[in-house]
Amino acid sequence: MLRYLYIQNYALIEKISIDFSERLNIITGETGAGKSIIVGALGLVLGERADLSVLYTKAGKCVVEAIFKNSNPEIATWLLAQELDNSEEVVVRREINSSGKSRAFINDTPVTLSQLKMFSSLLVDLHQQFDTLEVGDNDFQQRAIDAIAGNASLLANYQAAFRKYQLALKDLRLLQERQAAAAGEYDYKKFLFDELEEAAFSDGEIEKAEAEIKLLSSAEQIKSTLGEIVFFLQEAETPVINQLKVYDNKLAGLAKVHEQIEELSKRLHSTYLELQDISGELEKLSGEISHDAARIDQLNNRISEGYRLLKKHNVNDTAGLLHLRDNLSAALENTLNLETQISEKQKQLETLRQACYELAEKLSTNRNAQTNKFEQHVNKLLAQVGMPNARIVISIQPLPQLNEFGRDDLQFLFNANIPATANTEAFVPLRKVASGGELSRVMLSIKSLIAESIALPTLIFDEIDSGISGEAAKQVGAIMRKLSANHQIISITHQPQIASKADRHFYVFKELKGEKIVTAIKLLNDKERIDNIAMMLSGKSPSAAAFANAKEMIGN
Repeated sequence: MLRYLYIQNYALIEKISIDFSERLNIITGETGAGKSIIVGALGLVLGERADLSVLYTKAGKCVVEAIFKNSNPEIATWLLAQELDNSEEVVVRREINSSGKSRAFINDTPVTLSQLKMFSSLLVDLHQQFDTLEVGDNDFQQRAIDAIAGNASLLANYQAAFRKYQLALKDLRLLQERQAAAAGEYDYKKFLFDELEEAAFSDGEIEKAEAEIKLLSSAEQIKSTLGEIVFFLQEAETPVINQLKVYDNKLAGLAKVHEQIEELSKRLHSTYLELQDISGELEKLSGEISHDAARIDQLNNRISEGYRLLKKHNVNDTAGLLHLRDNLSAALENTLNLETQISEKQKQLETLRQACYELAEKLSTNRNAQTNKFEQHVNKLLAQVGMPNARIVISIQPLPQLNEFGRDDLQFLFNANIPATANTEAFVPLRKVASGGELSRVMLSIKSLIAESIALPTLIFDEIDSGISGEAAKQVGAIMRKLSANHQIISITHQPQIASKADRHFYVFKELKGEKIVTAIKLLNDKERIDNIAMMLSGKSPSAAAFANAKEMIGN
């Protein structure tokens, strides 16, 4: 409930404050006095966008502050979820400075405009003169029927299931796109993989082959050099090893007469043994090395094939080729696995689709069960507000595909001038035929029914009575009065029949302040209410009959 509204430096308003009633609040005033400016300022605090043109004084700051009574459990839940202070009263403030920068606050904590809009939807239902187009919108019509059908929980379950279904459908399409793309590359990748697989290079093979062919190409030179060294060590006229053995023995004979000779004798003996060992290994190695022309040809062929593949795939070594082969193998395996993944995803999708259809069927059953009640209620109210021959018929047809509301193509069909016995062929979608005044009355009738089923927030009607008068206006006032028993209503009106129903009646007017004309507002007392309604009935100089009529209207 909106308890208090403060507006500063907005449009023609210098500074005003309004204390609202919990029930029916009526705002009247002459055309151009600024009644809708107040609704515009309230729109700012509810998250509407603004610019510098709203500033009354360009050098000053525009401030709109609203205090709401926190009576809706959803409000407390939302505040806690956003980590905002939860109290019995919620203060919402919007500020626009001279540079055009806008700031929003909830309980003195800065919030974003999107947060403010989200929060305001829990607080206020703002119905302006041109918002009547909403009643012709299929989403609104769907929500209206779901409200009276008590589908809130069921619809939430369905929409959660439908989101899972959509995500699974998106995953399936991505898999199918990947499969289509992979199919075009599969043959080429298979050719590359087969070529590498057939080459069958082992780890480091190209590098090892290069080293081996270098060895084989120098085999004769290596063998000759090794033989020459062995001959020098073992077979020469005076072999080095034999000579070293003689001197090793001689030095060993002197080892006991001088301690340094003993150490040197040991070292010389070690050298003799090391040379013997080296000579043996050289001789063995020489025997193992030979020039193998067939092996050289074989290695050259492998190296040539390796170089061709290295160049083709722009890699540097055998490891690069093997890594590429493994990647191609994995890609081919993934392509083959996509078929399995697609099959599994299709099964999952069918399970989710079936769950959605079951929930959608329950939604449809509940909606169809409420159509007669809805039509009777709204058509009865339409007769009360001056449209005795108007009829609404609800059409619910199955859709070929699911959507976020289920599987129903739900439309409000309308005819403003039709006998009650006419068939549905004479009806067409509401948005195509109803005039602005008719839409206003239809919207009021629908909202009065919805209000019985759900806790609507504060209802604000900005000239919803446009285009009606007399008995129709009286009935609109009666409907608003009935609604206000359980809901706060704020209504801007030109109709005395509606104004007379007010619990609190505010009058908007212009006055000269200094050299500027400003918009002001005052709460009317009983006498002022009679005077105002009398003027609404018969002009600026109301007759005695107008005053009497005004008293009677207020009394009733």
